[in-house]
Amino acid sequence: MELFTPDFGLIFWMFVAFAVLFFILWKWAWPAIMKGIDSRADFINKGVEYAQNAKEQLDHAREEADKQLVEARRQQAEVLREADKMKTQIIEEARVAAQKEAQKVMDAAKVSIEQSRKEAEQSFRDQVSDFALEIAQKVVKNQLADDKAQAKLVNSLLDEMEHNN
Repeated sequence: MELFTPDFGLIFWMFVAFAVLFFILWKWAWPAIMKGIDSRADFINKGVEYAQNAKEQLDHAREEADKQLVEARRQQAEVLREADKMKTQIIEEARVAAQKEAQKVMDAAKVSIEQSRKEAEQSFRDQVSDFALEIAQKVVKNQLADDKAQAKLVNSLLDEMEHNN
């Protein structure tokens, strides 16, 4: 039963040991523990602050990325509009050039046809003239076969010349 009922000396020395241990802990250990806790709290606070800054930067980066994405889409749409406009312009220029070229070909064909028509007309006139001369030669040759007809023709030509003068 002595184990369960300590004596006064044991209690005194336990109290003294506790007081010394408490004093040592209070003087040197407690400030070190508090310093460690404070530094850990500062580290945690800095980590939280760093996380908040990182979150703000991430949010800002997302906003910036969204802005750049919108700007890129706007520029893409502008480039597509510009390309479509250029395509339309090139097609229109090609169409106008083709029309001009076709008009030149048609004008050249008209000139060629007109020239061919004039040449054919001239050839026809030449042939008609040749035929007329041949016919006239044959008629005159037949009419001038006798001397009487020759004299009559010469007299009629001289009379015509006198009337014209």
